[in-house]
Amino acid sequence: MKRFFTLEYWQDDGWLVGRLKEVPGVFSQGKTLEELKENIADAYHMMLAEHEADEKREGAKCTEVGVEV
Repeated sequence: MKRFFTLEYWQDDGWLVGRLKEVPGVFSQGKTLEELKENIADAYHMMLAEHEADEKREGAKCTEVGVEV
């Protein structure tokens, strides 16, 4: 399955730096837009892998919480 996100990017010291607007904390950089797209996809996958590892904590419990937005 493929999901689509908004890549916001800008120029910084000769690099294109970007973030996924819908996924806080996923940033990357590249020399070209194509390289940035590849790197941001890698950063997203690393974040997912880390999140999945966190979910496997033995004895961890979860509960729902409401947050006013």
